[in-house]
Amino acid sequence: MSETITIRGFVATEVKSSTTPGGVATASFRIGSTSRRRDRETGTWSDGHTNWFLVQGYRHLAGSIGCSIRKGQPVIVVGRLKIRSWERDGRVYYSHTIDAEAVGHDLTWGTANFIRSSAKPVLSLVDQEPPLAEGEHPAADGPFDEPEDSDEDPDGGGDPAVAFIEDANGEVVPLDLETGELAGSGV
Repeated sequence: MSETITIRGFVATEVKSSTTPGGVATASFRIGSTSRRRDRETGTWSDGHTNWFLVQGYRHLAGSIGCSIRKGQPVIVVGRLKIRSWERDGRVYYSHTIDAEAVGHDLTWGTANFIRSSAKPVLSLVDQEPPLAEGEHPAADGPFDEPEDSDEDPDGGGDPAVAFIEDANGEVVPLDLETGELAGSGV
């Protein structure tokens, strides 16, 4: 029997971040997953039962959850389901926890910008030419134009926390490294 499940729903609480006594980063939040049904006779949609889960992420995923996920956002969670029960005052209670393997925004409801959080620099996402040997020029089929020294800022006085990437249309656009937003995208 597989314990891995996928849940779509909305983040119901703010993310709580902490560290275990062993130094492992953790982040958790509650997610509510409500089924929707369409009544064929009236043509209207109605909400069904809401299932509640505690989503728990560890290590690098915990840091990404803390930086990316906010209360009210639609998310998709993949992980291992753990159901625990306990008894109090003669009544049995259950908790449903998902040890998350992956958490992401549900793009059915909007858009998101992804920034890789690895050792690779952001610009490595665009294919680059290998470095040239000393004295070698890249323009084999034409003259190589080297920029002249001037007092002008070649970036046009731009923000140092901005990188430039190629968008889907092949245009070079600035990417804000702090927010992950494309400048002028209107998103």
